[in-house]
Amino acid sequence: MGYLYRAISEDGSAFAAVLDAKDIVSEIEKIHGTSAVVTAALGRLSIAASLMGYMLKGDEDSITLRIDADGPTGQLVAVADSRGNVKSCVNNPVVEIPLNSKGKLDVAGAVGRDGTLSVVKDMGLREPYVGVIPLVSGEIAEDIASYYATSEQIPTVCALGVLVDTDLSVKSAGGFLVQLLPFADEKCIDQIEQNVQNMRPVSALLDEGVTPEEIADMLLKGLSPNELDTARPAYKCDCSRSRTEKVLISIGKTELNSIAAENKDTTVSCHFCGKDYVFTPDEIRRLAEGAASEE
Repeated sequence: MGYLYRAISEDGSAFAAVLDAKDIVSEIEKIHGTSAVVTAALGRLSIAASLMGYMLKGDEDSITLRIDADGPTGQLVAVADSRGNVKSCVNNPVVEIPLNSKGKLDVAGAVGRDGTLSVVKDMGLREPYVGVIPLVSGEIAEDIASYYATSEQIPTVCALGVLVDTDLSVKSAGGFLVQLLPFADEKCIDQIEQNVQNMRPVSALLDEGVTPEEIADMLLKGLSPNELDTARPAYKCDCSRSRTEKVLISIGKTELNSIAAENKDTTVSCHFCGKDYVFTPDEIRRLAEGAASEE
């Protein structure tokens, strides 16, 4: 499980959310068999989704972050619920490209710099909220901050980081969001800007054993922060056989009967956790009957 800690300034004008996500990103690497740079990219997007999902109010609310860009990873998707639990997938889990000019994993090179970030919030309304912005850098953290500034008009600082060891295991992973409320004064803004400028990379801090509480205190230094809450989000896929049946039914009676006519088992794999669901020809025919009744 990860560990998420949130704190708010004494006057309520700014809050910080910090997530230690080593366990979550380790599970991503294990499930998807990602190369180092894809672990970093999909890990960053998943950390952001967890932090943003935890800010949702309703028990059944969810948020989906999707990046469609021109990099070799192809599409990246992360989905989180209001408890911060997250699942994610990527089109191409293995990408090998040179390190960037700073000698670090080239996340922007893998993701691509020309593309979009889509944010879909499903809050139980008739239609989900959808915000789409052009990518700013492909580094993901800057793109998340740009989304908040553009689509929600909330001044936000975002940092996301994943350290991958030489054996492809995850050394550390985490991130933070700092947001200002509309009544934040210039003194508060200046203080946070100074605090952020003095921060070292979040993945390095976590790797050294600095806790989310301590990182939040660094971010809100001088603003007398108080604890809001804590959570233990995890990598969690909610797929099931019944959900898979609904997906199959959605493709329609004709297609299902065509599949059944091949007289061999049909395997459907979950993109998020890799679990296989096997359906016999007779089961496919029964689903086709259900599809017919829904048409």
